[in-house]
Amino acid sequence: MKSRFVSQWVEDFLRERPIRANSLIITIYGDSIAPHGGSVWLGSFINLVKPLGINDRLVRTSVFRLSKDSWLASEHIGRCSYYGLTATGRRRFEHAYRRIYFQPKVHWEGDWQIVLTAGSDLTPTQRDDVRKELQWEGFGLIAPGVLAHPSANLDPLLDILHSNGVQESVVVLRAKSLGALVSKPTRELVRECWNLGLISQDYKRFLDRFRPVLKALKSARELDPEQCFVVRTLLMHEFRRTLLRDPQLPDQLLPHDWPGNAARQLCHELYILTQREAENHLMSVLETANGRLPEAAPYFYERFGGLGPA
Repeated sequence: MKSRFVSQWVEDFLRERPIRANSLIITIYGDSIAPHGGSVWLGSFINLVKPLGINDRLVRTSVFRLSKDSWLASEHIGRCSYYGLTATGRRRFEHAYRRIYFQPKVHWEGDWQIVLTAGSDLTPTQRDDVRKELQWEGFGLIAPGVLAHPSANLDPLLDILHSNGVQESVVVLRAKSLGALVSKPTRELVRECWNLGLISQDYKRFLDRFRPVLKALKSARELDPEQCFVVRTLLMHEFRRTLLRDPQLPDQLLPHDWPGNAARQLCHELYILTQREAENHLMSVLETANGRLPEAAPYFYERFGGLGPA
């Protein structure tokens, strides 16, 4: 049985926070469809997203645009169209969702990654594309053509450079803070490069928005599968939009009352609470070219430190 509170919460959410269909479809493919093979019949997808206020025409327009932008690829079998993630789409998801589902490293020893793009043989378009991708990965622009991030993990950086074909056109350096890890000049640099105040406000709004629905679902005697899918989708869509603006700096460089930690904990708790029924809903609605939606891949259950079996 559907919860009237949750139904009203969803209605209010969609009215107060209009969502672009393209962006929401990306969230659904990344969160829900990718672990199940990544490709589904368009007709079943249209049925899946109806409770989120996206109609047939808008879905068709959006998947067409996402195909042109190399997120999705279509396959036609008879009169049916199936849309799945492209290799490019999968790579983009991996960048974003690695940051969403896995706790960032909290212990920092003063390591910095520095990328120099100024004076290289990059075209203006390449330079702009690399800058945007690095900033999405949390890098800050500390000077024209100079981006930096306080992390020792090179894998995401190297992946971005290789995927853009610029690994031989930029200079990548590893630096180390000398003396005190967190000095006054370091804190000033952080304030100049990353708008932590704005990100903090986003996290607080996220907490205010999702705490009531977490409380309602916790107290429910039984959970409705469709509502669980809708809540989980809105949860991940909103968390993704907030988190991807967060550079995920080490704890030492953050304010002592940083709300991002509480937001991640709430997201983890609500995701686990809705997981089983949301997955049941996906399995009952979505179809693939081979029939029934396959079970989620094992990596799905590694999210948030371990979800447990469905």
